[in-house]
Amino acid sequence: MPKMKTHKGLTKRFKITANGKVVHKKPNAGHLLSGKSGDRKRKLRRPSVLRGIIAQRIKAAMRED
Repeated sequence: MPKMKTHKGLTKRFKITANGKVVHKKPNAGHLLSGKSGDRKRKLRRPSVLRGIIAQRIKAAMRED
């Protein structure tokens, strides 16, 4: 069976850390920011860690071995 190709769309949106965690940018911070509070916008700046089955699926799609 051939190797599984890396999903290039995911590589632009997610990153696998050295410990194997999946990190991504939080949604809702792209536009229409005037209606959001400063506290909410500040929290959206920080990256978020995915857990569970979603993280496993993203790792499988990004696998390059």
